[in-house]
Amino acid sequence: MRVLITGATGYVAGHCIAELLASGYSVRGTVRDLRTADVAHLRALARGTGGELEFVEADLADDSGWIEAVDGCAYVWHVASPFPSTVPRDEDELIRPAIDGTLRVLRAAESSDSVRRVVLTSSGAAVHYGHDSDRVFTEADWTDPGKASPYAKSKTLAEKAAWGFARASGLELVVLNPGTVLGPMLNTDVNTSLELIRRIMRGALPVVPKIGWDVVDVRDLARLHRLAMETPSAAGNRYIAVGRFMWAQEMASVLAGRYRSHGYRIGTGAMPYWLMWVISRFDPSGRLALTFWGREDRSSAAKAEKELGWTSRPPSDAVLDTAASMIELGVVPRR
Repeated sequence: MRVLITGATGYVAGHCIAELLASGYSVRGTVRDLRTADVAHLRALARGTGGELEFVEADLADDSGWIEAVDGCAYVWHVASPFPSTVPRDEDELIRPAIDGTLRVLRAAESSDSVRRVVLTSSGAAVHYGHDSDRVFTEADWTDPGKASPYAKSKTLAEKAAWGFARASGLELVVLNPGTVLGPMLNTDVNTSLELIRRIMRGALPVVPKIGWDVVDVRDLARLHRLAMETPSAAGNRYIAVGRFMWAQEMASVLAGRYRSHGYRIGTGAMPYWLMWVISRFDPSGRLALTFWGREDRSSAAKAEKELGWTSRPPSDAVLDTAASMIELGVVPRR
């Protein structure tokens, strides 16, 4: 069976491709431009497994190419979505592309005779923002768009649009809501979720801000995509994908325990709020980090564990494997 994965060169998409190839599926990945797309690491995965992998051009901002992309595919995994490292000046820079791109993919899937189900990668950001962090969130919870950051708002509204389209059209849809995704890199592109680990490992954070997230390993998230695709009863459901909540300071301590003896200057002290506030005046990524300060949003993956038989490895493993891959790929200098 052939599976279409959108945004094939992305971090999560790469591991989804690896999961599918290792499980015997054929994969078709979308890229914006075949001439410039960096797919060497993905072709290496296909050679290693002997699996079938092809790429087609399709842009989430353009209607062309999507009908051809889904043709002959039994399943579609819509993984691609912008994840900015800064707070945009205009929230519509995130919101409109997220909604419009999602609906383009779903319309193409619904019009195809071959597509059986769509698995949509949403986010935990569509679950818990705009609410007090005094309880454990589940799939029944939704972010309040009126109280959310532009990114969380974009993920929430895009997911709601997807569910609305699925109800109206009868398209079979499953949605995954992952926490912060960490784990080994497949190439040298450092996305927003990995940037904190890179900064800690390079000694750029002598003190660590009071921010934290529910962490999920990218390999476990890829496996959950496959389980959501293969399990008949998953249709029409949301599934939260998280391991355990970790503060950034705990991540730094885990990394220090492994790498300080190898010469890495890893800070583990607590950054005071006033310093984070000052940094945010000059560093756009600091302004984004400030929106997470002190929030301890915890979600439950019990539904995925019970209904799909999913398990997740300890978040500390994801943190350490992220760092190891950064060293291996040269993103962090080898000491």
